[in-house]
Amino acid sequence: MTTIPHPAVPPLDDDLADRIADLRGIHRGIDLILDGVRHLALSELTLDQTQTLLSTIAGNGGVDVLDVLAQLVRRLTDPAQNPPLRALDPDVQKAVQRLGERHAYETAAYTPRDCPPEAAALIDGLPPATHTAITPTQEHTS
Repeated sequence: MTTIPHPAVPPLDDDLADRIADLRGIHRGIDLILDGVRHLALSELTLDQTQTLLSTIAGNGGVDVLDVLAQLVRRLTDPAQNPPLRALDPDVQKAVQRLGERHAYETAAYTPRDCPPEAAALIDGLPPATHTAITPTQEHTS
């Protein structure tokens, strides 16, 4: 059996590279997240690793990276967990906390998570789900 070599992983596209550059330097923790994103984007992945990453980043059942980030927002907006917020007026503290809680809830309840797991299933050879795959002319670019 002949093994077909995989092409080299291309450099970051401008959209992703620019977004990473825009966020660089805000905080060491953000830089670490960005380093992880860059590392994942430039890694030579197997099909299995690609499937796992798609489901881990934005899966459709259970904990994923989007959920972890939403919980971080909830924590950062909670005066009990982020003491500098306690210096704010109590009504402002409550409003900030409610917004963080709302973000975490809405991320869990409403953030679309069907496309990455469906892509992972297609990679695994499973039939497409009920909705049609996006064609290149339907892609959204920012």
